[in-house]
Amino acid sequence: MSRRCELTAKAPLVGHRVSHSNIKTKRRFLPNLVNVTFLSEALARPVRLRVSTNALKSVDRRGGFDAFLLKARDSELSPKAIEIKRQIEKKQAAKAG
Repeated sequence: MSRRCELTAKAPLVGHRVSHSNIKTKRRFLPNLVNVTFLSEALARPVRLRVSTNALKSVDRRGGFDAFLLKARDSELSPKAIEIKRQIEKKQAAKAG
């Protein structure tokens, strides 16, 4: 399983571990990922994704899961999230028209 947020595309970063004697060795900074079940109002069903804790705050700030997905760029989303976004757009189009 990749260590990448499915909503914000946060991925591991590379840096140095620096010892007291200033010796630098490679290390990885991993994103804080959690398994979360979001409730989609448009689809009326739960959606399970692996997202960063930073993305959880962003979802709340943007007004919920559906609003976050509709505003998000496809380049940041995982294939699973893109499919859910398409389903939400389809449901909203059917409801409006």
